[in-house]
Amino acid sequence: MEEAEFRAEDLDKVMRSAERQFAKVGELQQTLSELVGRAQDEDGLVFVEYTSAGLNELTLHPKAMRLSSGELADRIKLLISEAIAHLQSQIAEAMDKAFGDQNPMRHANDPDGMLAEVRMAESAYNRVVEDAMGELDRIRDRMDM
Repeated sequence: MEEAEFRAEDLDKVMRSAERQFAKVGELQQTLSELVGRAQDEDGLVFVEYTSAGLNELTLHPKAMRLSSGELADRIKLLISEAIAHLQSQIAEAMDKAFGDQNPMRHANDPDGMLAEVRMAESAYNRVVEDAMGELDRIRDRMDM
């Protein structure tokens, strides 16, 4: 019987943890909406800002018009990529700050780590189901008496 109570305590811990995670998500949404990825070429001719909504600002210095259309286009594309990378690094930092070791994106670039975590969750789920089924069997046996 103590084992079942321990499992109930584990479930309570999981539920409290989930509630904390949901609260953190609300705070994180506000933070993420304020993040801006920025990039500028070394000549200061092109400046880009990128937010979660997409390209937010593209500023061209008048001297940028002296570049060929192909060169200007290449710079713009490169800077958009750099601004996106800057934004993504800020997002990762905000996620780490909000969730620490519980960051749901910590395995975004690590499929093996994600698979290991899924297997651990599956194993925990299977143990809980087995415990619940065992408890149901004990209850049924007591009722048959």
